[in-house]
Amino acid sequence: MARSWTRLHEHLGARPGPLTFEMVKDAAEAGLAESDDLDWKEQLPQPPREGRWNELVKDVAAMANTRGGLLIYGVTDQNTDPVGINPDDVNSQRYAQWIRNHVQPYLPDVSITTLSAPDHSLSFLVIDVPASPMAPHHVYGTAAKDKDQQAAVVPYRDRDHTAWMAEHQIERAYRDRFTRTQRTQDETAALSANVLESVLAEQADLSAWFIAVGRPDRPLPRTAPPLAREKATDVCSTASARSQHMTRNSLVASPLRALEIVLPHPRPGLRRWTFSTLSRRFGREVLAELHHDGSCVLAVNLSWRALHREDEREPETAEVLVSADTVGACCRDILALAQELGRHLGVDSTLTVTAGIASAELAPLTAVITDYAGFREIAEDARRPRRIQPVTALISPADDDDVLQARTQEMFTDLIHQFGINAHL
Repeated sequence: MARSWTRLHEHLGARPGPLTFEMVKDAAEAGLAESDDLDWKEQLPQPPREGRWNELVKDVAAMANTRGGLLIYGVTDQNTDPVGINPDDVNSQRYAQWIRNHVQPYLPDVSITTLSAPDHSLSFLVIDVPASPMAPHHVYGTAAKDKDQQAAVVPYRDRDHTAWMAEHQIERAYRDRFTRTQRTQDETAALSANVLESVLAEQADLSAWFIAVGRPDRPLPRTAPPLAREKATDVCSTASARSQHMTRNSLVASPLRALEIVLPHPRPGLRRWTFSTLSRRFGREVLAELHHDGSCVLAVNLSWRALHREDEREPETAEVLVSADTVGACCRDILALAQELGRHLGVDSTLTVTAGIASAELAPLTAVITDYAGFREIAEDARRPRRIQPVTALISPADDDDVLQARTQEMFTDLIHQFGINAHL
């Protein structure tokens, strides 16, 4: 997936968005120098030759191992003269196969695009390589002079050229990978804990809450303009409508619809907009946050009216009801919300959504399901866990409704199965 912010955007003073032919031509004519994240190439990638490394594969891995970058073909590297390439000679499928066969771990987000002038008089090939969270990436090849022995090296960008990592650099790269993974998990856990603390502080009665955090794998740069207030309202309303459109149970409303009364007036927060009904003391309590870096948060009270006739039933001591139908609607809402925010902000990576169920105390969580007659009842044969393990789903801003519905079902199933029951959306 092509990134929305590159060295060319920075040099030209452009807003985040897709790279265009005019941007490449303007940067080349302005003499933008090569750097660790920009490499001008005059000729198209050449196939690997016996006993030699594939130059394309080496350059792609080097960019991924550093901080990402652009390989732009059709511009001389000495004086950045835009000489162009023949688009008929471009074989994107072959280039992708070289990368797939010779780089490990696999690089899924490399984008290969041909950009042409409106009159097709000049064309460029742009290979956009994001910084990889799975770095270091090894380049594999065959050394023919050594009895076809397979060899592997780890390239990286050193200013405007490619170098090879020494052993201590490779060791540090692996350590950085594990640190990044742990930091991402810690940041997601911190967001979840902060939201849970906020919603429980408003509660008079014991209740269970759906808490979910969506985060892009590559957050937007801090130089990107913040999400405007009216856009925040648009994101929430669009996500709510889309979620409701995907539901197969007309009796279960999107929890985001509870925010309609506050949608026109989001409250500012720390680099975020907040929508909340926590202090209104009526209806289902819902909190949603849209962060300027592309993250989002959704918290929903799962115990509100979990049963139709709660007054006719003696609840068990410290029992916390969890509406399975509402859990499903929440899964739809958070995935739609994360995707709509990503689309509005131009997020150019996959989105990781983490969701769980929590309460103020370690009380038994009791599932409420809908029977075949349409009545809600306690799932008597279900487990009553005190903790629910968080689950994750991966989506893309470009996913259609069918993909989003499939991810919703997976997330819902992973949560509900922890009660030891089967339930379907």
